Amino acid sequence: MKRFALTLDLIDDEESIKEYEQHHAAGAAWPEVTQHDIDAGILNIEIFRTGNRMFMLLETVDEFDFDVKAKFDASNPVIAKWEAFMWKYQQAIPWAKPGEKWILMNRIFKSGE
Repeated sequence: MKRFALTLDLIDDEESIKEYEQHHAAGAAWPEVTQHDIDAGILNIEIFRTGNRMFMLLETVDEFDFDVKAKFDASNPVIAKWEAFMWKYQQAIPWAKPGEKWILMNRIFKSGE
């Protein structure tokens, strides 16, 4: 299993953040999107928030590759619709490249190492 940490900001608006969290409440995410993630090799997704900053933990199969997933996503119109819908709540972090949303984080510490 692989694990990845990613980050993204929400638009800093209390009502917008509340709506975003409602779309991610248990059972609220679109089933086509969650199944697509499973089909892409994602075993588990957890999203945490403080203020308007989010942290996402992905656990994937060993063969998981972000470039392969990007191509898989591009072939699915439901994913494009979900991403466009979510983007109204999200904003790129300051150092993101144009069009980038979730940014991969580098691990800088692990206990016992």
